[in-house]
Amino acid sequence: MNVLVLGAGIIGTTSAYFLAKQGYKVTVVDRQDSVAMETSHANAGQLSYAFSSPWASPSLPLSLLKWNLNGTSPLVVNPKLSLNTIKFMYRTYKNCNSNSYEINKSRMLRIANYSQKNLIDLESELDINYEQRKQGSLQLFWSPKELEKAKQDMVILKKFNIQYEVLDADGCVDAEPGLQYIKNKIYGGLRFINDFTGNCYLFSSELYKKCLEMGVKFEFNTHIESISIANNKVSAVKTDRGELTADSYSVSLGSYSPRVLSDIGIDIPVYPVKGYSITLPVLSDLDAPQSTIMDDKNKIGITRLGDFIRVAGIAHLTDYNSNLREKALHSLKEGLDNLFPHAAKETDDVKFWTGFRPSTPDSTPIIGATPYSNLYLNTGHGTLGWTMSLGSGKLLANIVAGNETEISLEGIAMSRYKYSNKTNLNYG
Repeated sequence: MNVLVLGAGIIGTTSAYFLAKQGYKVTVVDRQDSVAMETSHANAGQLSYAFSSPWASPSLPLSLLKWNLNGTSPLVVNPKLSLNTIKFMYRTYKNCNSNSYEINKSRMLRIANYSQKNLIDLESELDINYEQRKQGSLQLFWSPKELEKAKQDMVILKKFNIQYEVLDADGCVDAEPGLQYIKNKIYGGLRFINDFTGNCYLFSSELYKKCLEMGVKFEFNTHIESISIANNKVSAVKTDRGELTADSYSVSLGSYSPRVLSDIGIDIPVYPVKGYSITLPVLSDLDAPQSTIMDDKNKIGITRLGDFIRVAGIAHLTDYNSNLREKALHSLKEGLDNLFPHAAKETDDVKFWTGFRPSTPDSTPIIGATPYSNLYLNTGHGTLGWTMSLGSGKLLANIVAGNETEISLEGIAMSRYKYSNKTNLNYG
């Protein structure tokens, strides 16, 4: 049986790997010339299993007001609002309540925990190096109020048996010595003991080599134009290099998934939330981050990747505008300097990057069946594609194979969106 995977980012590549392990003949098609060249390329580097949290929280509306009043908002909205942007903002706002937050976070943690298990299993099978570190992650608190707000998360973490430590400022410095210079400014933190870090692009490249060994074919430099439907099934995928056919098809095109799917009547609320990152060389090992630090107040993450530091953040709602924003560069540099003032070398050779995070209003990915019997989705992972990739890939492979999945599929298929199906077809 042949499966065609659309998209060669971290989600498409892991999907291909697990499908090949199931015995399928797999072809992956992508417009780039290699794997992980878009959103997966220079992401935050965090494998934030325990920190998987929805952007939409009860406190978000008030936070947005405060950010805009003090002029330091990590959320940037293009003043020329498109209809898609308005829809995404409204649907996200509808999730900014305690009940939705708990439901969405629980779904995200379910996938994230499963993904961590599968990464550990994969590492036991393959000799794979991706600059991985397994030293936990640290969420910083600047005030007692932030710690109090985090207690709702702690209740959910306990339900999933996730290990964490509540630290004071001294404990944060013990975990991350480079924070010693700002110890008097921070209140404390939440340390997630079993979180990892790693270079997503490097991992994707290594897994790509393994996929080739398993017989997976990659059709790069190939632009997907449309999906053809016949008899309520996908019959082919049209590209600029001709038609590609298979028995089953999986869409992992990130933020571009809706563009392909809308033409066949599938409306999924995946929006391209533009994010930025900078990568700088380490100046001093002990003054640099040892793992991942999340500054949730300012919505940035700082991660150690080998001899480099990756700083990522900002949510820019501007549809598919890929221009690099100079203000974002300064904001990320400032975020690093505020936490680790002596961490990075002063250099003009800063790698400044942007990519579109395929975000859903509830922050939960869309994995599973569609109204078409041979078409499946694995998309909409937002900022957590790297974190959820192994679990999502294996879930997709088991769904395609008709196997019983190892975790519940409740709430992660496109069917949770009442407005997503315009095809007049029934779900199987």
